Amino acid sequence: MSAATTISPSTTTSSSPPQDPPSRTWIPTSTPITLLPTPTARLYHHIHPILLLSLFYLSFPSLTANPVSTLCKLLLPITSLQILYCVLCLPIAKAGVLRVKPKPKPKPGVKKTRELGIVWEKVVPAILATLLTFLLATPLTTIILILFGAPLTTHLAHNLLCATHMALLMFQPLFYVYGVDAVMWKEVCSAFLPWDGVWGGTVGTAVGAWCGAAPIPLDWDRDWQKWPITIVTGAYIGWGIGRLAGEFLFKGMRIQFDT
Repeated sequence: MSAATTISPSTTTSSSPPQDPPSRTWIPTSTPITLLPTPTARLYHHIHPILLLSLFYLSFPSLTANPVSTLCKLLLPITSLQILYCVLCLPIAKAGVLRVKPKPKPKPGVKKTRELGIVWEKVVPAILATLLTFLLATPLTTIILILFGAPLTTHLAHNLLCATHMALLMFQPLFYVYGVDAVMWKEVCSAFLPWDGVWGGTVGTAVGAWCGAAPIPLDWDRDWQKWPITIVTGAYIGWGIGRLAGEFLFKGMRIQFDT
């Protein structure tokens, strides 16, 4: 009977060079959000900021007199306009790519029912996006405002209403387009989405609110310097400027941070 043999590890060295470890570079998957390919979407895309900013401008005198009451009254029309914008202009898809489903030929007499069903399919996600904005984005924005210097023990209603308006401008369209996709929200949280009208509005709102804090400590003794009037005003102005910048100046580009 043959003796058992022990196989020792080979002592020969490979002539091939050592391989580099696999790259851990994060490759983004998002693309700029494109509008729905309809004349209504293109038209309302330009009308929407005019309506939104005009509504805020007309409410500014009452905002300086009674910030809490005015911000409360503005919530319903602002929310309605944002929902209308999502339904008419934005796709419900990942990375802003519209999912086109084959449409069967409608049977006689069911065309109107099918059109109502299509509208309802868009309205429900818009309402859900709004609820997510109120339940998730608003508390987060409130905490960020407090960390940046908002009153902690006073002006609680002011803080909450300011955060709600900012969340509607920044996050409601993003929830509508991206839902709760973790990959896409990773890019949102890292500010690495490509510029477009929606993302430009988000960045512009944040930058505008930050710039809006500058006049508060100045000793001008003006009514509009009260908290949080300049913050909300800066957010709305920044939202409008950011939309234009994302749509026409930086479309498709990404914010790059030096490491």
